[in-house]
Amino acid sequence: MHGILSKIEALKSLRHDLFNHDVLLTWTCSDEAVRAIVLVAEILEDIARGGVSLRSFESGLGVAMFRDHSTRTRYAFRSACNLLGLATEELDESTSQIAHGETVRETAAMVGFLTEVVGIRDDMFLGEGHKYMLEVSASLDESHRAGVLLQRPAVINLQSDLDHPTQSLADLGHISGRFGGLDRLKGRKLAMTWAYSPSYGKPLSVPQGIITLMTRFGMDVVLAHPPGYELVDDTISAARGFAATSGGSFTVVDSMAAAFNGADIVYPKSWAPMAVMHERTRLIRSGERAKLADLERDALATNARFTDWECTEALMKHTRNGDALYMHCLPADVTGVGCAAGEVSRSVFERARLDTYREASHKPFVIAAMILSTRVSDVAELLSRRLHEGRPRRDGAR
Repeated sequence: MHGILSKIEALKSLRHDLFNHDVLLTWTCSDEAVRAIVLVAEILEDIARGGVSLRSFESGLGVAMFRDHSTRTRYAFRSACNLLGLATEELDESTSQIAHGETVRETAAMVGFLTEVVGIRDDMFLGEGHKYMLEVSASLDESHRAGVLLQRPAVINLQSDLDHPTQSLADLGHISGRFGGLDRLKGRKLAMTWAYSPSYGKPLSVPQGIITLMTRFGMDVVLAHPPGYELVDDTISAARGFAATSGGSFTVVDSMAAAFNGADIVYPKSWAPMAVMHERTRLIRSGERAKLADLERDALATNARFTDWECTEALMKHTRNGDALYMHCLPADVTGVGCAAGEVSRSVFERARLDTYREASHKPFVIAAMILSTRVSDVAELLSRRLHEGRPRRDGAR
């Protein structure tokens, strides 16, 4: 318990503006806000492992709006809400009045009744996902100001076209645990590299979230990708700025081997060419869905030029001491398992598999930390009360 109490004391010293705000892009959050989310998530996980209840809401709803497929984030959101005592509901656009033309602003207001948090995943169309989240946020503001909603729910980004905060912050917590804390990450080399996938259209949000978050902690971040797989300019600029401020570095190379050389952490992950993402968005907007098949065929042909961009045992041998931390947001395209050729060899992934599950296991606590930090004015005091009350999370847990 002493260790948890020390972390709660450390939390009291962090000054941030998360309360009554949304969490949409990590690079617009202050350093102290980022540190607070990671620290609250760590405390929540420690308390939960001790079998103590973290129920903090006697009523209220967590509404999920998934506009793309999801496993880990969908159930992490539900788990986080349940951990804190919130009921959950997922909006199905096909069975709602959205199918009959209901506007975004109306939908947002209707799902906001007695709701504490709205989690949104909208990542597939470049230029659309973040915009949609802002529309939901603006509608909630309007309805709350007019007295329609008793409270203004927080909006949490469960993955947009630009960023994946719940993933990158869970990854940051995972790295922090491996290397002994956030303040011991300075000088560590992280390779965020494109990797081959036999599918097309994977969002850019994970690599963008990683390069803009890890550069804040003095890490030497290397982004590697073939020509044509560039990321959004604003995220590259943000990464360069954070690296300059933190004393780290940010470089872009066109070689997976160069990125892996001497790396402490490797994150081989496929994403789509930006031109493909823009064109897919244009085709959807203009109603030219028949042309999507041609776009997919061309994109897969482009991917196939780079099948050698695979995380292999040979590449891993050139990392720091030959045992870099392998990371992936999952599901990974594993060569010889889910596909004939993919992002990572079977042997590399199998050795790291359980650790990638551990990486994912931090996500419910990160989401719960976001919920508490945006809904509770003094999270440290609340966590201290939960700890001292010591109510068991389940019978026989302690």
